[in-house]
Amino acid sequence: MLLSDIFSRQAIKPNLEAATKEGVFTELIEVIAAVHPEMNRVEMFSAIQDRENKMNTSVAPGVAVPHGCYPGTDEIIGAIGISKTGIDYDALDRKPVHFVFLLLMGESAREKHLRILNRVLALINSGALGYMRAASNPEEVYEILSRFR
Repeated sequence: MLLSDIFSRQAIKPNLEAATKEGVFTELIEVIAAVHPEMNRVEMFSAIQDRENKMNTSVAPGVAVPHGCYPGTDEIIGAIGISKTGIDYDALDRKPVHFVFLLLMGESAREKHLRILNRVLALINSGALGYMRAASNPEEVYEILSRFR
């Protein structure tokens, strides 16, 4: 499964406006709702916030992967947000987060999400985030994602 299978072109926001964790959740949930209008915004936010309340989802310097179980799907649905200025995410290293990979999954897809997390970590370790940060549109970010298996 490719990262580009999870994060569609329409679900990439290369210029996040929000400066807080909750604001970013709301902004990326709106992106998902535009692609999947059948999904409930309140339930998506609740799924993400419930998981975040258990443990902060910053996974590497400048990167967070908020995720949660959403009962309305059997697949994994994601959105990517990139902040040029940084987000106050309460990260363990106390530094701002610039990349947010938001994931929603059904119960049957929980095991797959670990593979997706591994692919996101490979993307981070590859140095591709610098190219993603410089991208000016969703298409450029999508092309970078499509190279990772």
